[in-house]
Amino acid sequence: MTRHQRATQAPCPNFAIFFYRKGGRPRTLATRAVALAGISALLLIAGCRQDMQDQPKIISQRGSEIFADHRGARPQAANTVARGQLHADSYFYTGVVQGANGYREEKNEIPFPVTLEVLQRGQERFNIYCSTCHSRVGNGLGMVVERGYKPAANFHDQVRLSQPLSHYFYVMSHGYGAMPDYSAQIAPVDRWAIAAYIRALQLSQAARMDDVPASVTVRSLKDVARENRLPESFAEPWSLPATAIQPYPHDLKQGNPAMAPANPADPMIAIPLSKPAHAAAK
Repeated sequence: MTRHQRATQAPCPNFAIFFYRKGGRPRTLATRAVALAGISALLLIAGCRQDMQDQPKIISQRGSEIFADHRGARPQAANTVARGQLHADSYFYTGVVQGANGYREEKNEIPFPVTLEVLQRGQERFNIYCSTCHSRVGNGLGMVVERGYKPAANFHDQVRLSQPLSHYFYVMSHGYGAMPDYSAQIAPVDRWAIAAYIRALQLSQAARMDDVPASVTVRSLKDVARENRLPESFAEPWSLPATAIQPYPHDLKQGNPAMAPANPADPMIAIPLSKPAHAAAK
């Protein structure tokens, strides 16, 4: 018999070596039990196979044999709310309340105290998201408007001055006219901060010297520019670039940089005063 024949005709492994010692003497019962357990484990491992394409998991939009209704996507438990989505204070998240007539009503209130930090936060968010259209002073003549975009609302006309604070929150949340909503960009607490700052802007444009506390010194913008080593032209109206296609004439009487008059296309709308209760009943 050749070497090749002996190699190909080699016998299968003899499992008797697990049960007998060298020399043919049988092993002890405990040793044989351990050997039998080892053989069983090897056979079990060799028979278990889990392909990667057949993973034991629930795939979205597919059925499942785990549950009695064979639905992989489980229905939400009744009367449960996801963490962080309770929204118990509906006015804080909507800006409206249920009126006596069944309609939604806006209120001239902010659902938390307005501090200097809140106004500073509102100013920062306003300058980032609102000033491009409404300008930093809220007159509706932001840079994109001066370049041909549809004129934005002027917060200092009679219509906007008469609107309650929550109206600004509601508009920021849902949009209005050509203005898109900013609910995805601005958190509810920052929308309220912006509404508070808009009211501060409105008060500042109608402020008088009597409104300034006695301990506060009123300074001109030119003095502030000079102290900050800015050119004196910083306190004057800024000239528009040649790319501007809708430049409005500057109103020098307002005394602030780039303060063109409030959108001249907006009509002055007079809001009649509400009738007293006794007069309305007649």
